[in-house]
Amino acid sequence: MSASALPDGAASKAPGPGGTTPVLEVRDLVKHYGGTTVLAGIDLVVAENQVVTLIGASGSGKSTLLRCVDLLEEVDDGRILLDGVDVSDPRADAAAAQRRMAIVFQGYNLFPHMTAAQNVALAPRVVHGVPAREADERGRELLERVGLETFAGSYPDRLSGGQQQRVAIARALAVRPRLLLLDEITSALDPELVGEVLKIVGELADGGMTILMATHEMGFAKQVSDTVCFLDGGRVLESGPPEQVLGDPVQERTRQFVARVVAERLS
Repeated sequence: MSASALPDGAASKAPGPGGTTPVLEVRDLVKHYGGTTVLAGIDLVVAENQVVTLIGASGSGKSTLLRCVDLLEEVDDGRILLDGVDVSDPRADAAAAQRRMAIVFQGYNLFPHMTAAQNVALAPRVVHGVPAREADERGRELLERVGLETFAGSYPDRLSGGQQQRVAIARALAVRPRLLLLDEITSALDPELVGEVLKIVGELADGGMTILMATHEMGFAKQVSDTVCFLDGGRVLESGPPEQVLGDPVQERTRQFVARVVAERLS
């Protein structure tokens, strides 16, 4: 997929002018499940055309953070700002904010009774009010861009895990999101299928898509990220350029985590 084949709104990968409002700001975000604190005061910023990657052990809060940003979970304290607007405010129009974002989960979440093309065209047509013909055409174009044009009429159970995840990415792109959220999208895939999905995400990053993602793929994170945030115990323990966080981390907990993940990949 070339940069010219990216969705509308993607641009060359470069930060915006100084002083511009970030696409996403998370300020002192707190989330509890019962008596357990899952997010304990998260702060992060995602600028336009940037990729911010969340790393950390299972249970560190990565998925919960992404679900909170997409307003799938209510927050207990703190703020989530999308283009400067506090979308976590109970008075905010959550549905309108959600229409400007798209999230891809590790479990694909495709509708099993719909073909690949129908899955991709559904949200533009039903949620965004795009005419059926236009939604179908956009869906076919996106399936072509992720290399699945010949599978447009296939149902999810006829697709491999990597193919299903590429359909899920195409479905997310079909709504032309301001912010793309990716939650460990390769963790459910067999190792030989991981590369085909990461290739698509890498091309999106190169093309300027604004992305907040969680991943255990350290090499990929180093390649595509502008900022890497290490979460531990519901807090951002360390953040910075990928070369620093992944190559020369300051915090001992970060060093331990990176070393363990690398060792697991080599075992």
